[in-house]
Amino acid sequence: MSKRIALVEDDAAIRDNYRAALHKQGYDVLCYEDRSSASQAFQQRLPDLAIIDIGLKEEIDGGFTLCQQLRGLSPSLPIIFFTARDNDYDTICGLRMGADDYLTKDISLPHLLARIAALFRRTELLKMPVNQEDILESGALCMDTNRMTVTWQQQPVELTITEFWMLHAIARHAGHVKSRQQLMDESRMVVDDTTITSHIKRIRRKFQQLDDSFDRIETVYGMGYRWKSQ
Repeated sequence: MSKRIALVEDDAAIRDNYRAALHKQGYDVLCYEDRSSASQAFQQRLPDLAIIDIGLKEEIDGGFTLCQQLRGLSPSLPIIFFTARDNDYDTICGLRMGADDYLTKDISLPHLLARIAALFRRTELLKMPVNQEDILESGALCMDTNRMTVTWQQQPVELTITEFWMLHAIARHAGHVKSRQQLMDESRMVVDDTTITSHIKRIRRKFQQLDDSFDRIETVYGMGYRWKSQ
């Protein structure tokens, strides 16, 4: 069965071009020109992946609002911001709202398709049967790499796909520093330092919401990040 991609874009020419390109790759593409129509559709049925522009018609930040709504409906559904707005503020805002990726419209089509395929490969792991070899435990942390679930002190931590693999890269070698490049490689991302920092901060906040004293993710300035052993 074809993967269903929701494309939320208010520019008709861009929308039609990318719909055709994605359709050629075998995807079932559902297009929406504004937040309202997309939101109504998502309430009825969720896509397998959503590509969202930030500015939607008269709503300058309509894409941000839609991302929050969609993330509320599904903590793990892959979400990509695809926008002409190329600045640190919008990138950080988008990732804080739960997007897995933030791409600008000057990206090449092969690059976009590669990012979509990488997200789909990671979601396929959710369908694999539970295997004890896929369980990572470190103190109060437990991660299931097949189902991409995380618990801290036996409480679930809702991470996006990208956040999951970044945390996994750090936690599976407790005490060892992981560079930003290593985090990109293991989470299959190609992003800048600001984007990685935003993801790490978001992961920390999610743990801190469950445990005020959480301090296991350590920043090693000039080098990267590490999971502190107990």
